[in-house]
Amino acid sequence: MALSGGVDSSVAAALLKQAGYQVTGVFFKPWQPERGAFCNWKEERQVALAAATALDIPFKTWDFSKEYKTWVADYMINAYQHGLTPNPDVMCNKEIKFGLFLKRALKEGAELIATGHYARLGREMTNSKLLKGIDENKDQSYFLWTLTQKQLKYVLFPVGDLTKPDVRKLAKKFKLPNYAKKDSQGICFIGPVVLREFLKHYLKAKTGKIINDNGLAVGQHDGVQLYTIGQRHGLNIGNGQGPYFVTHKDLKKNIVYVTTDSKKLDQLSKKVLVKTVSWVGEAPKFPAKVSAMIRYRGELIPVSINKTINGLAVDFLKPARALASGQSIVFYKGQELLGGGILE
Repeated sequence: MALSGGVDSSVAAALLKQAGYQVTGVFFKPWQPERGAFCNWKEERQVALAAATALDIPFKTWDFSKEYKTWVADYMINAYQHGLTPNPDVMCNKEIKFGLFLKRALKEGAELIATGHYARLGREMTNSKLLKGIDENKDQSYFLWTLTQKQLKYVLFPVGDLTKPDVRKLAKKFKLPNYAKKDSQGICFIGPVVLREFLKHYLKAKTGKIINDNGLAVGQHDGVQLYTIGQRHGLNIGNGQGPYFVTHKDLKKNIVYVTTDSKKLDQLSKKVLVKTVSWVGEAPKFPAKVSAMIRYRGELIPVSINKTINGLAVDFLKPARALASGQSIVFYKGQELLGGGILE
């Protein structure tokens, strides 16, 4: 059981033990950034240990710091440096939780792994369907689009059928020491930190102009790479004519472009290319009409998808707001997650 110190994974461990599983809690030591005091992993580990003690289950700490640095942190920093908007949590799940952790757990004799994700599995004869969590406010399936049948046959999501309030009640019932602990915020491997402050330590960013629709300079940015399409907060434009939204960026000219017309962020029937495509089961028959989500807890947008030589062509059949290169786009059919990819 991936035991993070949060209430979700602690309740998941309790439910598994109650169901008769022999559970071992495992805490992952993440990468510790050298610059800036960002990471609180030692405190989180203590909370995870306290939960394991309360449940009377074995507890291990596995040092995945090098892998977090290489596969998640460096990936994220490099993507931002090139003007993209990556999702480190997707990589965290792909490379660490359902990659490294799964392999090591099986090697050490485990039959299954479990996490505290709000997602569900529909088991069938030969495969598993990956479904949204029952709690729409907490559903985390969006971050799991890289998972495949090879991994899912070893996976359990014990809290996927519960709402967050239910999980809180169970934590109290099981007398877990972290039953009242607040949900963790921030990036998967460095904890509660303002992303922009973290990135400033690692990106080669320089100040430049913020230009509006009329070609006039309305402010100064502190690095093109620190901004994303659709961003509204943190622009520091004090002319009283806002709110402003980022429409696009020019890395070569070092300019951030903004507008006060939020409708300019809508893109209707726009065809985009999606790379690094992954399907949970078999790919759908193309062309296919499905729903797409382009950001966590975003709305589901009807799209038409078709296979091309270069990747997947996606036509938005309804306005999609603020598409940014590097974002994960995830495809659904009803409650079922079909797969996903990365916006070109």
